Amino acid sequence: MSLIERGITFFQKKRLSKQKQKLKDESYEYLFNVIPDEFVCFDCETTGLDTKKDKIITLSAIKVVGHEVLTSQSLNLVIKQQRKISADSIAIHQIRNLDVANSSFIYLDEFSAIQDFLVFIQGRTLVGYYLDFDVSMVNRVIKPVLGIDLPNPRIETSAMFHEYTRQKYKRSCIEPNIDLSFSHILKTLQIPNMGQHDAYNDALMTAFIFVKLKRLLAEGNKP
Repeated sequence: MSLIERGITFFQKKRLSKQKQKLKDESYEYLFNVIPDEFVCFDCETTGLDTKKDKIITLSAIKVVGHEVLTSQSLNLVIKQQRKISADSIAIHQIRNLDVANSSFIYLDEFSAIQDFLVFIQGRTLVGYYLDFDVSMVNRVIKPVLGIDLPNPRIETSAMFHEYTRQKYKRSCIEPNIDLSFSHILKTLQIPNMGQHDAYNDALMTAFIFVKLKRLLAEGNKP
């Protein structure tokens, strides 16, 4: 069973039934209807790294069907900030309050933006690089209103890369020291670095990483 199949099976059996019972609004039941072989790669830029206190500034998501990255089916959200974005955060993602204010379309609050994100993802499997952080940021927004965390199956691309790298050493007694940095993964897979810490670029590069690793892992598992 592949990494992808294990992830979907785990979330279906261990989380979906319990989560569904806690859902406060039945109109969001579509999140529990898993869509086979369809994925959403997404990334957030935030005011900081505290998932309990910090806010989402931008969120971008791109659909992947099978092995095809659908750049024409993407979502880009910009959310109005009630507080000044810290200098430390700006140093990472280069997004100032002025940049947010000058966006062509701004959501006035996080939940309004995340509602559109939920419609976009439906029951698709979520894919990301260190995905737990981005999912936690979304969960902080939706749980007080819906009573649930995101129930979607998840796939972590760094775990896929770890499994792919270990395949090369499966007949060796050597335990590899695996570099899981985003830049190293891009370089190893020969995917262009379009510039990190931009939500759309990060989501797109993650989609390319996912599709390539999905193919390489499938080829490596052939008898």
